[in-house]
Amino acid sequence: MLSRLQRGIEQVYRVDTQVAVDDYVLDADARAALGVGRQPREQLLVAHGADDELELGLFVDERALANLERHDPATLLDHRNLDDFLLTVEGVSHFIYVVLRAKAHRQVSALELELQAEVDKYVATLLTMERVGDVPDELAAELFGDVELANDLDAEERRRYRVANENAHRYSESLHRRFVRTRRIDVLLGEVREFYRLSLDAKLSWIRGHSHASK
Repeated sequence: MLSRLQRGIEQVYRVDTQVAVDDYVLDADARAALGVGRQPREQLLVAHGADDELELGLFVDERALANLERHDPATLLDHRNLDDFLLTVEGVSHFIYVVLRAKAHRQVSALELELQAEVDKYVATLLTMERVGDVPDELAAELFGDVELANDLDAEERRRYRVANENAHRYSESLHRRFVRTRRIDVLLGEVREFYRLSLDAKLSWIRGHSHASK
């Protein structure tokens, strides 16, 4: 499932990490052995190793992956597997983005990482639903409208997740109005590929401009 999502995301954005996410997966025991404090259901661990090389490890809840094997999103995406699908997309999105930025010698902030992952959730869900059935007109609201944050997040983390969620919500609604309702998915893909390559400030500016223009 992780490798399938990696191929899908990289194909959508026309990027190539040239590394396999499966080679960086941590199980619960391996993550615990690292002495990680917070242990959410999805987590990308990043460290600088010898010669300042980037070391990565991706944890995704094994129960989420098992559920996606039982209820394959490629067949049907609904209440049985949507949450686990989004969780897994987020982890793979983080992995791809960090690898690409590292290869380009570009720093990436936590907010930039979260914002792109939220947009990736919408794009991945949209494309999956379009292949297997109808896309609900309220998709953006379903994904971003009623999000509960973990209780153990500090104030800065909560602010970051809120900003990422709110901006992804606005941008997804804009994409839906401009492209999904008019069945111009190819044009949508062209835009999100351009968006993917922008800096954080440029992405936030893009969202503000396109959200206003599409109202």
